[in-house]
Amino acid sequence: MTTAPPLVELRDVSKRYAGVQALAGIDMSILAGSIHGLVGENGAGKSTLGKIIGGAVVPSGGTILIDGERVSYRAPREALADGIAVIQQELALVPEMTVADNVFLGTESARGGAVSRPAMRRRWTELEQRAQFGLDPDTIVADLSVAQQQKVEILRAIARDARLIVMDEPTSSLAREETEQLHALVRGLRDDGITIVYVSHFLEEVLALCDTVTVFRNGELVETLDAAGTTVDRLVVGMLGHEMSTTFPAKQPPPAGAETVLSVRGISRAKVLEDISFEVRRGEIVGLAGLVGSGRSEVARAIFGADPVDSGTVEVDGAPLKLGSPRRAIAAGIALAPEDRKRQGLLLELPQRDNVALPNLATLSRLGFTDRRREDADTRALLAELGVTPPDPARPVRTLSGGNQQKVLFAKWLLRERKVLILDEPTRGVDVGAKRAIYELIVSLAERGLAVVVISSELEEVLGLAHRVLVMRRGRIATELTTDAMSPDAVMHAAFGIDAIESEIAK
Repeated sequence: MTTAPPLVELRDVSKRYAGVQALAGIDMSILAGSIHGLVGENGAGKSTLGKIIGGAVVPSGGTILIDGERVSYRAPREALADGIAVIQQELALVPEMTVADNVFLGTESARGGAVSRPAMRRRWTELEQRAQFGLDPDTIVADLSVAQQQKVEILRAIARDARLIVMDEPTSSLAREETEQLHALVRGLRDDGITIVYVSHFLEEVLALCDTVTVFRNGELVETLDAAGTTVDRLVVGMLGHEMSTTFPAKQPPPAGAETVLSVRGISRAKVLEDISFEVRRGEIVGLAGLVGSGRSEVARAIFGADPVDSGTVEVDGAPLKLGSPRRAIAAGIALAPEDRKRQGLLLELPQRDNVALPNLATLSRLGFTDRRREDADTRALLAELGVTPPDPARPVRTLSGGNQQKVLFAKWLLRERKVLILDEPTRGVDVGAKRAIYELIVSLAERGLAVVVISSELEEVLGLAHRVLVMRRGRIATELTTDAMSPDAVMHAAFGIDAIESEIAK
């Protein structure tokens, strides 16, 4: 671990929101030229601390020193002037602009009062050679995947010559190989003398990447540790205050002779999906694995009617479903929890009650009017059952932690009976404690008789939950793995097409 002097010192830093103590008495140092990890459950205070360092949040009390000088940032631009950049978990890009324009926004190369495109192109070439993300600078950001947009954010921070970069969940949308690429980039930044504050829920990742790890619980700093001498179990105990049981609950196999609930046959869409066919039985959890861009989310959206298809059929309990309409899919008993809950799954400014009620208005209305008393009672009971904290139907969703937001997303589909539940990245941005609760919920829903499809970039999550795993590659199902054959190596071989490549070489 580096022995350089502290770049950042925090003394008795606190933050209070409307009676809620988000941070209390934080004393810590961040060494220059190091990678300093911050871990803790949702709401533990780690992201708030990162925002305070980056000027996005003003502390309620305490002192912040940068290079030994006291600072009082009131806005991110003030921190940026000191060489501190923040990459938020919620991406802040201009969708209608190109990748290059987003990266250099506010720092454009100009000549004679006009933007110099050749100069910007030269800057882009230098930046891409350093990062090697493989992005097209002329692509419109709105056309990029979430993972690609995350890369744009990282490039923007690097382009500003920041000496300290706060990264909040930078790999939450990245596949394994992209995560490894990012780790190599972060290590390179550290070797160049740049300090990284790394906020993440992925504990193994934090220990593998960081020099130092600080653990938070309930707004307080529990301990700061040398990552090289720390274990995941040690971090979990610090985060939760106790040991956690096995990560995944025991899987109960579907009942013998369980009937098919979801039948997908020959779903195809030019350049996106090719001949997707599979079945899910009552009480079964089927996992969809594969690299980012392999077509996993596109399968979910096609079944749900959110994306068009060129051919193929879907049946629910033997009844044909006319594709192309989420309304028809919902009526047939299909529910989809999308990968981006904040843009596709929830209305953040509305109360929990309204979010849960929206897809269930037919059962909560009479003569065209919503029965507010029933709506409040039903949603309150369901939120309490799912362990949403606080289970207050009137509380805006944006005020909840990531794990509780995810539970509200589940709740909107569980207020009335469903047959098929498709979960795309069900624990993205969720801490280790909330993950366990969500895993138990998924398993219990399958035991109630739902047919469940789980899509996840976390290989351990797919293998830990699913009875069968379908591995996708380039828009096709490359292989199906049953319980006896399920392993990380088997999934990765199929995802990368290694067996096919070796077969061709043998010929």
